Parts: sequence; structure tokens; C-alpha cells
Amino acid sequence: MSLNTPDLTKFPPRSPRVRLGGYVILPRCLDKGRATVAGKNGEYHYACPLDQRFLEFVGIDPDQLKKELNQSDSEVLAWIEKNAKHKRSPVEIAAWSAVAEQRTPTDVESREFFNSLHKQVAPQREDIATWFELLDVDDYVSFGGKP
Repeated sequence: MSLNTPDLTKFPPRSPRVRLGGYVILPRCLDKGRATVAGKNGEYHYACPLDQRFLEFVGIDPDQLKKELNQSDSEVLAWIEKNAKHKRSPVEIAAWSAVAEQRTPTDVESREFFNSLHKQVAPQREDIATWFELLDVDDYVSFGGKP
């Protein structure tokens, strides 16, 4: 690994809102993958359901992507664009990212998990409605921030 390897036992990965090539989730996925390879992922899981949304959208295998993580973000993005099964236009990427950013729990199981985590990390925050909002506050609180 390189200097790009985050230590997720000391600080969180990038927010799911941060974009690379227009894709939300991707920078966070790269952080978790690099930390996993280095054994510094802490509580974070590479290729979790959130990462899978991105991986399925572009058609990239998480194990293949993991082999590319010793490169810079821009080099990994170029590799994804070259190897993706689903070649996406900038408009498709923007639309997918906008929907992902506003995603809320849609079934009973995910709603229960969402509510449980919300109650655990920021019970007084009534403004948390999307997965990205919940992940951001969870990351913040997990490393000592006050909700």
C-alpha cells in the first residue's frame, strides 16, 4: 500500500457524498478497500451493501477492484472506466448519484436497522432522514464528535 492508505481505526473514510468521476460512494469504497488490504479498516467493511450499489451500477467485481487499490484515485477511476461492464454516461452517473444521495430505508428490515443506528448515535437529531446523513453523523460521533 501507499501513502493513500487511510487508517480507519483513527478516522473515518470519506463521506459517501464525496464524488470521484461524478460517482458518490466511490471514494469511501476506495478508502475502506485500501484500509482493509492494510489491515486498518477498524469497524468498516469493504464491499458492504452501500459499496455494492456502486459496484453493481458500474459492473465491477469487488475482488478485482481491490487488486487496483495500490494506485491513485484517478488511476483507479480510469481502471474502472476501462473495465466496467456497464459503461455509464455523465448524465447517468449524475442521476444515479443524485438518487443515491437521497436514498432512505425502503423496507421494514432496513428501516429497523436505520432507526436503531440513528437512536444509538444521534437520538436527538430529527433531521436525519437519508442513509448518507446517517453515515456522516455515525462517522462523526464514532470518532468523538458530538451529534
